[in-house]
Amino acid sequence: MFLCDTWTDYEVIDTGEGEKLERWSDIILRRPDPQTIWPRGDESLWRKAQAHYHRSDRGGGEWEFLEKLPDRWIVRHQNLSFYVRPTGFKHTGLFPEQAANWNWMSSLIRSSGRKDVKVLNLFGYTGGATLACASAGAHVTHVDAAKGMVAWAKENRELNGLPESSFRWIVEDALRFVQREIRRGNTYDGILMDPPSYGRGPTGEVWKLENELFGLVDTCARVLSDRPLFFLINSYTTGFQASVLSNMLGKCVSRRFGGTVDSQELCLPVTTGGVLPCGASGRWQRG
Repeated sequence: MFLCDTWTDYEVIDTGEGEKLERWSDIILRRPDPQTIWPRGDESLWRKAQAHYHRSDRGGGEWEFLEKLPDRWIVRHQNLSFYVRPTGFKHTGLFPEQAANWNWMSSLIRSSGRKDVKVLNLFGYTGGATLACASAGAHVTHVDAAKGMVAWAKENRELNGLPESSFRWIVEDALRFVQREIRRGNTYDGILMDPPSYGRGPTGEVWKLENELFGLVDTCARVLSDRPLFFLINSYTTGFQASVLSNMLGKCVSRRFGGTVDSQELCLPVTTGGVLPCGASGRWQRG
């Protein structure tokens, strides 16, 4: 597994009975997680939650605030800082398990010794990976169909004091943008994507992962440079095993560039014991 154990400002305190109890800096949240089908480790810990997201039988859900919380607050990972807040669909604006991939990509960028590394982040959300790659010295093109998420990512950029010249911000459908880049002849040394299971683009186009992902990966491979560093696929979709990601990377990237593929479960340690499964990541890197 890819275990993300480099946080001090975030912690999975306990899990069980379809939920997880987390510490975000000094604020404790209780959120649903359907994979945690075991009993809780320490029932007394759950009474410390300051907000609890209740899932609705009709879909979605809502937050119950047990204490007054700030509108947003800051969590830090190593040299990076991020704004987080409880959003309408249980999320906080950050996926902490992805720090394992931030560290991997940052290490490849730094160890390349290059000053001209260009990275493409598709479905970039609030910019965790974007900031990690930029802070390692890359120029990052950040693409997301949601204008609000790109605005949040820009705020995180400002929070970290990283130069605007290291970023390119795009509000657009991911596949459409990549197709345009092919026509323009633009290439990238690193590509990462965190596609949703289901979604809609800015003009209403429907995205279903099982129908679209292979075509997107295959198209993205055409904008890799002659000496790429990495290609990362994240999947939170149930049924998409790590081997599925390996197969796609092998067919779309390794056949052309060689290199190595490593796909595994992405996990967070749990303080009361065990790990929390958080989907899978497929990693390709140049040999």
